[in-house]
Amino acid sequence: MDISDLARLSSVKKDYLLKLAKEGKRCDGRKFDEYRDIKIESNILKNAEGSARVKIGNTMVIAGIKLEIGEPYADSPDKGALSTSAELPPLASPEFEPGPPTPEAIELARVVDRGIRESEYIEMEKLCITPGEKVWIVFIDLHIIDYDGNLFDTCLLAASAALQNAVIPNARFGLGENAPLPVRSPPVSCTFVKFDNAIVVDPCADEEEVADARFTVAIDENGDIRAMQKGLSGRFTIEEIKNNIKRAQFHASNIRKLLGEKK
Repeated sequence: MDISDLARLSSVKKDYLLKLAKEGKRCDGRKFDEYRDIKIESNILKNAEGSARVKIGNTMVIAGIKLEIGEPYADSPDKGALSTSAELPPLASPEFEPGPPTPEAIELARVVDRGIRESEYIEMEKLCITPGEKVWIVFIDLHIIDYDGNLFDTCLLAASAALQNAVIPNARFGLGENAPLPVRSPPVSCTFVKFDNAIVVDPCADEEEVADARFTVAIDENGDIRAMQKGLSGRFTIEEIKNNIKRAQFHASNIRKLLGEKK
């Protein structure tokens, strides 16, 4: 199949989704403002300090947490550090290719990192061992197992769930007993895509493929915005963005309940 065939196929798919949208429908039967089923499993990796597997519909992500001792950043000598990475393996989707991190993987990691960092989910000030010399560095590794759209929300939810039950490996470094990673209320993101005049939440892969614009917003427990990301070449009006934020505040409140209380 050459490029022209792919273009025609995409055009047919978009026409089909637009036809459904004009009837108030989506290709999987959901309403415009309806998420797919969400499933969260914690502590699935025995060799990680924390881990979680999250499914939103058919999209599946595993998040693993590791902690190491290192030097603090010069501008925050008395705080821990955070590093987030994402891997998009070909096993998860024929759209993904082997090799170094793609721009898509880098953007995904940055959006998740920003949501966690700006919400102050991790109490970084409690990860200082010796000011200016030694701190705990938290590594978040995101592994996409199966892709069917909306990696942003799935990855942030997986990272939040993994951090929620992570431990500081003090014993491994001769610093005493292990202790729970100090965290506050987790951030939750909601992603919307727009094709033509239809705006839907939690897009599946087909909807992402034909989308003109994408909008992701991370919300804290108070409903305040902690991070936003606009993607693709299309645009949202100011009123559409306001409406997306309002819808995200509602959805984030419900999704956060699935995480339960801190352990």
